[in-house]
Amino acid sequence: MSAHDMSLLGGDSMSIDSGIQVMQSIQGMDGAMALDDVDLFGDSVMDNALGTLPLTSRPPPSKQLQQRLDQLRARGCCQGIAWGRLGNIACVSKDGMSVDIRYMRCNPENGEWDMNDPSSSATISLVHGPPSFISLPSAGAPIVHVAWSPTTHMADLAVIDALGRISILFFPLQINRPYPMRKWDSDPVDDLHSVVGCHWLPIGNAASQGRGFLTQCSGAHWAGSEYKYNHMAQPAFGPSHPHPGRSALVCVTTNGLLRLFYQISSRHEETALELESVTAADDLITHASFCCDKPNTLLVALATASKQLRVVRVGVNWGNPPSDKQVHPGSIQLRPSMKEVHVATTSWLQHGPSESTLDFSMAQLSHLLVLPSFMETSNPPTFAPAVVVTVRSYLPNETSPYDQETQSIIDRWEVLNDQAQAPHPAFEQLGPRNGAGAALPTMTRLRKLEPVTIPKVVISMHTTTIQLGRVVSFTFSDGTVQYRDRFTMAELYNEHNTENINSPHQVGFQFDDPTPCLQVAFSPSNFAFVQVCEDNTLKLRKLHYTMGDLGSLQDVQARAVLASLTMPISFAWQQQMTFDDILAVVRPLTQHPKFTNALFKEIITLLRTVVDYSEEQQQLVDTLIRNNQLQSCLSLLNHFGFNGNFEARSFHGKFASVALNLRNIIVLIVLANHSPQKSNGVLNPLDESEVVETLVGCAEWAVSLFSWLIDSLFNLLDDPEFMALLSDQRRFQELASYLHTRNDVSVYLLLCSSTRSLLQVACRRVAGLEEISSRALTYYKTHSVTETGAALHHAYQRMYRTSSSSPVKPQDFERLLSTLGRDISTAYQRTLTAMAKSKDQTQPGATEQQQQQAQQRVELFVKSAQNRWELEMLSGANPPNIFREVLARLFTSTLTTFKALTDPAKLYFANYDLLEVNDDAKTLRARKKAGKYVDVFKRVELVARQQQQNTQSFPPAAVRNGTQGKGGGGENVKTEAGVGGAAGVKLGGTPSLTLGLAGGGGGGSAGAGNGANGGAAVAMTQVHSPRDEGAGGAGGGHAIRWRRCVRCASVMEDIMNQRPGFTYVLAQQRKCCCGGAWALVAKGALG
Repeated sequence: MSAHDMSLLGGDSMSIDSGIQVMQSIQGMDGAMALDDVDLFGDSVMDNALGTLPLTSRPPPSKQLQQRLDQLRARGCCQGIAWGRLGNIACVSKDGMSVDIRYMRCNPENGEWDMNDPSSSATISLVHGPPSFISLPSAGAPIVHVAWSPTTHMADLAVIDALGRISILFFPLQINRPYPMRKWDSDPVDDLHSVVGCHWLPIGNAASQGRGFLTQCSGAHWAGSEYKYNHMAQPAFGPSHPHPGRSALVCVTTNGLLRLFYQISSRHEETALELESVTAADDLITHASFCCDKPNTLLVALATASKQLRVVRVGVNWGNPPSDKQVHPGSIQLRPSMKEVHVATTSWLQHGPSESTLDFSMAQLSHLLVLPSFMETSNPPTFAPAVVVTVRSYLPNETSPYDQETQSIIDRWEVLNDQAQAPHPAFEQLGPRNGAGAALPTMTRLRKLEPVTIPKVVISMHTTTIQLGRVVSFTFSDGTVQYRDRFTMAELYNEHNTENINSPHQVGFQFDDPTPCLQVAFSPSNFAFVQVCEDNTLKLRKLHYTMGDLGSLQDVQARAVLASLTMPISFAWQQQMTFDDILAVVRPLTQHPKFTNALFKEIITLLRTVVDYSEEQQQLVDTLIRNNQLQSCLSLLNHFGFNGNFEARSFHGKFASVALNLRNIIVLIVLANHSPQKSNGVLNPLDESEVVETLVGCAEWAVSLFSWLIDSLFNLLDDPEFMALLSDQRRFQELASYLHTRNDVSVYLLLCSSTRSLLQVACRRVAGLEEISSRALTYYKTHSVTETGAALHHAYQRMYRTSSSSPVKPQDFERLLSTLGRDISTAYQRTLTAMAKSKDQTQPGATEQQQQQAQQRVELFVKSAQNRWELEMLSGANPPNIFREVLARLFTSTLTTFKALTDPAKLYFANYDLLEVNDDAKTLRARKKAGKYVDVFKRVELVARQQQQNTQSFPPAAVRNGTQGKGGGGENVKTEAGVGGAAGVKLGGTPSLTLGLAGGGGGGSAGAGNGANGGAAVAMTQVHSPRDEGAGGAGGGHAIRWRRCVRCASVMEDIMNQRPGFTYVLAQQRKCCCGGAWALVAKGALG
């Protein structure tokens, strides 16, 4: 450096003032030597140095974000929004005085997905509000946390206030109608009992499924011509509630108390354990996190005000006696106790080499998460240790003179089990010791891993369902989301990859429209999330496909999209979670003409769902009714084919809608004829007029379907173009496209073995109802009709008229279906057996064992080919060529003969509005103008905005896990007198289902059993539940509200009463026929 430069810096030979003058003179030069005209570096570096370009200023963090970060640092239990497995969304209001229950629903106007209108939301409030509110007694503290249970049939919601008081609500029927299960009135009002961490235990039967393992299709890899799917399994760690289908809530308070809330019958009990002894303010616990770990214990991570990180292992002994198969598990009393073991302790504030130790905010914890042990795919399998993860976030201060950046630091500790070191051999010279030769104890320690710094503020951290918890999701205040590996914390899914797929993010799916937010709640499958924006509004954000048009489905990109969607859908079905969030993301892709079929077949193939029911066996029929995966597949087709109310459905949607509704009425008829045991005898639902009236609607829908199918077949018989396709073998391949153009699903409903079997079962059930009603009316001819039995008598008269006056007799239609089924089975066996034998020819002189093996290969080939062809037809593809002769025989011979048994004119002019299958524009306009809908439970037409009065409608009994709860005070109600003395009757020729029409119930064996009370009529009684504030009182009369399915937009009346048989049957309609959840429609609205 020159002396001149030294003088300017040091100020020895030249004053500072003179230096400033020199600089000013330089800046004011006008010649060619001016700095503005000299390019010293070839860029604008000097311009920036002299300040000629404005410096970009970083926007300061919002006040709302600073407040939210302060909440996260103050307590670990302050999640104000949560999304449950069944689709419920709970959101705490800004002032903490109420909780709104929202949900994502299919818009009935156009079929698109959005959040429900706030007017149809239920509200849980700390202050008395409208009658529809549920009011909780307030102690002056706001609600700070909500958490959903993992139960799969009825959702449980824990609501926690700032004082640690806990209220538990459950949702038995509708997704937006809660009922209190546990009230917080008895909880202490004390700041030291505030909750800093809570956790719902896994459901009771999770550990017993799949031999104690949870399985998942975790990835797909390209194998040259197709994708091969990889499967992974993880142990289903406990502890869990010993009663199947139930969960339990554990939480930790500020003063170190571990509380366990568990359900017995219809109430919640509590037990507690002191984890830490709090004697000073520094001992107070600020954050806690739980996970279920081996060996079936709870691993609890605690963070204290003194910056200590403590890990505790808690075992739960439920105290239940050895299981007795004769005792219902729900009636076993529990006496749980907990025992703790301290694992390790360290400090959660351990600064990294590049971290500032001077800023106070970086010494404050905002998130704590503990991850369980993870079984790695090695041989033999090994377990990666549990990991404790913490997050510390920093927001720059506006008044700070330093240019500091926003950042979050992620710290991790592994929970390691080390074998204690053996003592030095010199100690053995001291002589024998007590316990010599005993195994050395295992030492547990926390090993600090390398921290990860992210230049954003973390507002949410949770494990995802992807790869069974191997992936951790981080959501930031700017609305962006990152996925990181739990072992390396490396960011995942940020590159396009079609070779190995683990997530839809790798093939072009991204969350749309990032918006700054304060809190988020992810959907069960992580395909969407709801965020609380800085203005306290809710915003639904879904994945959307960013790669444009799919193009040909044979391209690798399109097949990668199919694979990435198939895996989460299959996992959601296996775990009985809602998959509505996935449907919302996939729906825009169904504009591709073949995408729906391709996705449908891909899921069926991955899950190996049985779709071949061509063999007429009772066992196969029972499995068909219980085939939940097939129901879910049809539900997927039904939704994608739905274009809005009073809009024509697509071919696939129409087919699936008929199949789902047909299955539903069969289930209702069977259950209504089932007589469950009660403590005071046998319950017979058919002794109640409401149940019989419901079955009348089911029977009317079924006979209308039979008539519509035959009428549709007659129309095709008179269609020369259709008959030409059947007669010409070369044009037979055009059959599917022609029927798709007509939107006529009648032929496919008969050809597909699954729907044909459902039709046959429905014929038997309707014939059984006709026989039952005939026997009942015969009984009434010889017995006087009492005042209480008049309604039942009238209901049986309607049932007999409906089932006996059908233009198409169920028995005749069943014979037609049986004939068609035999022709199809014969065609299958003849063609496929010949194909199999031609491919697998047995050598002459083969042994008997070789011949048996060859025969087994032939049978396996035939079954596989049948299932493949059935799948093709179920997806709407053209029937195989071997069906041309079958169809030709059906239309030229069988239908011609059947025509003589019916009146085609009656079929042509019959009213089929109940089926909602007529999709011509005129019919749809008329129904829209009249505002007509169909009740999917009672199968009657409903008119929008029509006020109907019902003076016998009460809130539902507390039905839980198949047991009927007891209501509060009120008078007993008697039902109609039973049809006494009638013998048990077989239903539709099914040996396993008999019903008794006796007053005492108790159907007979082989149709010969008599009621337990002979000819005496028995009155059934039930205690009323307390009055429902939102629905009106008993006897007062009120407008019946509607329920609407959130997936397919079907409706039913929200009718409930306390008659035990009707309650039993209605409880089976806990979900829509498509498997979607019910939502209570707002008063005066259509949803």
